[in-house]
Amino acid sequence: MSRWNLPALIDHTVLRPEATKHDVLRLCEEAKAHGFTVIFVPPCYVDEAAAAIAGTNIRLGIPIGFPLGGHTTNTKVAEAVEAVSRGARVLDMVLNVSRLKSGDHDAVRTDIAEVVKATPGVEHKVILETCCLTYEEKRTACHLVVEAGAEYVKTSTGFGAAGATVEDVRLLKETVAGKAKVKASGGIRDWKTTLAMLEAGADRIGTSAGLTILEQWRASVGRNG
Repeated sequence: MSRWNLPALIDHTVLRPEATKHDVLRLCEEAKAHGFTVIFVPPCYVDEAAAAIAGTNIRLGIPIGFPLGGHTTNTKVAEAVEAVSRGARVLDMVLNVSRLKSGDHDAVRTDIAEVVKATPGVEHKVILETCCLTYEEKRTACHLVVEAGAEYVKTSTGFGAAGATVEDVRLLKETVAGKAKVKASGGIRDWKTTLAMLEAGADRIGTSAGLTILEQWRASVGRNG
């Protein structure tokens, strides 16, 4: 038996710009069929997705300040409040990478904290876009996320130059020191990579390849069990 209840650890996602309403509704049906407990869809489909998963235990996720993070704080807050009012229960907001790299740490902290304060009772993850950050910037970002009250640090949007790495997951896990959880995302498309991220300390996996990963995981469990 696998020690992972994998469907419950995956944020099943469709955020590519060319995704259609049909793709979003198919994602919702896949989540119901395969046991995914969180889905992520573009903000413009929040109503359709909320209706499609009504009456289930699936939580609807919406990205905030996506994918670059350079929105004003008021814009991120407005996005978050609207998403929650329409049924979102998980928010993944993009860190203001530019402010971080400019040394404006108070601005970064406030940006996150205002979204958290405006949307109580939902889960908040902050996407660091680790491929853009130095080692010290990653550590600083983790501390700011914790100070701002978000529940997770997340590696990547999936739209940057690179996605999650085992080394970054380990670094984030070590730096938050139990005060937040870690979500690995970006470029995770198979069970081998997923397993490496989980073993490195990831608490959740964000991926658009959830069905492929589940198929490979179940085959692996069958071989080993």
